[in-house]
Amino acid sequence: MRALFDASFLVAALVEAHPHHEQAFRRLAQARDSEVEGLIAVHSVAETYAVLSSLPVSPRITPSAAWALLQHSVLAHLRPVDLPAAVVRGVVERLARRGLAGGVVYDALIAEAAAQGGADCLFTLNPGDFHRVMESGSMEVREN
Repeated sequence: MRALFDASFLVAALVEAHPHHEQAFRRLAQARDSEVEGLIAVHSVAETYAVLSSLPVSPRITPSAAWALLQHSVLAHLRPVDLPAAVVRGVVERLARRGLAGGVVYDALIAEAAAQGGADCLFTLNPGDFHRVMESGSMEVREN
């Protein structure tokens, strides 16, 4: 199975105090152990860093610790998928035609990265956000 991990899922996997830590960590471990071919949208690298480095946990995750977590626990095991400018433009144009506004654009870009990377599955803690931007049945969206 080839799966793209979004930032919500990765934060849960990396933060032990997160209520979904165990299930998310198990899936990330499958990518680490090459049981799953793991992908990450390039945008999600920045989003995961932003959340980790500003999360209100004690002790605080410092920026350098957040980067170390990303490097060793995420980027060492997940292949980044970057979208060309023309693809980004097409995604935004489709959203505009459908009348979808605001932050949904980020979900649509992550879904497109999953499609471009050939993912069978997208792991997220926010499946509804992706169902509204993806074609029905195009890919499995899972919380665990």
